[in-house]
Amino acid sequence: MAQTPTTKDRRKNGRNGGRTDAERFNENAASDTVRGSERPDLQAGVEAIRETVKVLKPKPGVYRMIDARGDVLYVGKARALKNRVANYTNIANLTNRLQRMVSQTRQMEIITTNSEAEALLLEAQLIKRYRPPYNVLLRDDKSFPFILLRADHDYPRIQKHRGARRAKGQYFGPFASAGSVNTTINALQKLFLLRSCNDGFFSRRDRPCMLYQIKRCSAPCVNRIGKDDYADLVRQAKEFLGGKSSAVQQEIEKQMAEAAANLDFESAAMLRDRLRAATFIQGSQAINAAGVGDADVFALAAKGGQVGIQAFFVRGGQNWGHRAIFPKHTADVPEEEILSDVLAQFYEEVPPPRTILLDRELPDRELLEQALCESAGTRVEISVPQRGDRRKLMQQAQRNAVEALDRRLAETGTKARLLRDVAEFFELPEVPQRIEIYDNSHIQGSKAVGAMVVAGPEGFIKNQYRKFNIRSAQTNDDFGMMREVMERRFSRAMKDDPDREQSVDGVTVWPDLVLIDGGKGQMSAVRDALSELGIEDVPLIAIAKGPDHGREGREVFHFADGREKTLPTNSPVLFQLQRWRDEVHRFAIGAHRAKRSRAISASPLDEIPGIGPSRKRALLLHFGTAGKVRAASLQDLQRAPGVSISVAQAIYDFYHPNG
Repeated sequence: MAQTPTTKDRRKNGRNGGRTDAERFNENAASDTVRGSERPDLQAGVEAIRETVKVLKPKPGVYRMIDARGDVLYVGKARALKNRVANYTNIANLTNRLQRMVSQTRQMEIITTNSEAEALLLEAQLIKRYRPPYNVLLRDDKSFPFILLRADHDYPRIQKHRGARRAKGQYFGPFASAGSVNTTINALQKLFLLRSCNDGFFSRRDRPCMLYQIKRCSAPCVNRIGKDDYADLVRQAKEFLGGKSSAVQQEIEKQMAEAAANLDFESAAMLRDRLRAATFIQGSQAINAAGVGDADVFALAAKGGQVGIQAFFVRGGQNWGHRAIFPKHTADVPEEEILSDVLAQFYEEVPPPRTILLDRELPDRELLEQALCESAGTRVEISVPQRGDRRKLMQQAQRNAVEALDRRLAETGTKARLLRDVAEFFELPEVPQRIEIYDNSHIQGSKAVGAMVVAGPEGFIKNQYRKFNIRSAQTNDDFGMMREVMERRFSRAMKDDPDREQSVDGVTVWPDLVLIDGGKGQMSAVRDALSELGIEDVPLIAIAKGPDHGREGREVFHFADGREKTLPTNSPVLFQLQRWRDEVHRFAIGAHRAKRSRAISASPLDEIPGIGPSRKRALLLHFGTAGKVRAASLQDLQRAPGVSISVAQAIYDFYHPNG
């Protein structure tokens, strides 16, 4: 899109002059190191830190460095706060990265703790909460799944669990992914025939469900198994998940032999199938973890300015999956410090095992051990294996770390090339760092929802996705719906960040490119909406399906100035654009279906003040339908169970406002 010099300058000013902070700072890094506090912004940061140092004491605690906007730049811990914070005023001894941080600091917040270990735990919590740009961050902060064996029912349920461990029962994990949990639960159901249904479903059964028919449940809901026999299955499952798989297998083999000797071939066949399930679980172990017990294994690889950490989760000698972790903000940070920070954040929510195996020594190993012991309530040992099975397992983790990082670098290079090609095709002034894609979903205008998905250099940024419930657009008016979405999105952006300086993990919250699923009409609606807001410098592209809305590959790209472009059907850029469009289409349809589902389950009684779920249920059971409730007289309403005279009057007045 063509831009005037003024518009282009304004875009660049919103992006710190079109350069990153690192590029701008490195231009004067040498002189800054020599002259130190001669830079006005650096001097202001040093003065703010010195004011804080005056009131500090040599006590353990956590400090937060905050910029002029009130955003947290960095969270750090210290054994002696006064000494640690004072180090930031000695500019000549700071790296360029830390000098940049000091130059942006305008105030500090201090929290004292009882010990350095407590400070380390608090630091990890605050980093997870604020995600500061100068801290090493876990790229993927999703919670890890567990297997939960409930203990609040006569017939305990086995299920997948994420989040806070509030339910009463025994938790086994963490697992590397939801897929690994699902696979394990399926095999455990075949092995131990434990129920997976919720308590409500369990209580309503009068005959076995399909899981009983396919031999994945013992049907305790209809008494096909006694309480004692089911408790024995639960005991075996706990032992198996706790690492005593060989003992459990031997017990099942003995039971199978006894059944065969008694000519109970049906029971013997069932026990044989259970043994096969046990063999499947153990045979699916891609990692040989025999003799390791309960341990997490971490190995770090660094290459091309990026860091990858491979994590293996071993419980009871069984491999429960592995995951590659790619932390952010690792430039100029020693590898040992990166690994230490990752471990502290990783175990902020995940309970640590008794043993943590690393591929290198950490300078703060004893402190980290002490902190993890306090959080877990049990002894935790961090060690570097030197020989035996543990050393072999570590070598495998190291190989996987290197391979995962190589794949990551290859993917990153491919994505970077694609973004450069996208910028060239759409004639953008720079490679886009934030791409927003928009679509609407509705049925004849009803339950209309607008959707925005966000993509960046590393893929989709799902925590930035947004849904818009269409409010003012007329029925079945796609153009009006798109206009409303844009007005709401960019009105809020102009209110919250008029200078275009805010960012999330280093990426601005203002888009470098806006893609619209639609044609000329949608483009016109969006262009007019932004023009009315005074926004003329955001590149806009509409993606139409081509002649006669035919097959993919014939998309037409409409520019804001009326031009049209196409791409060859085998173009990698076209595939990337289709992927972005398909993602927003998926997200929009999902939001629309969720809204329809809520509407289907809604009732006119929901609109009556003071009518909760129990009273609504009582009214519907008594009258049959919401329409009959509306038509009921005051006397009839008073006869309904659970409805007092005052509630009946409120319902009657709601439907008969004029008496």
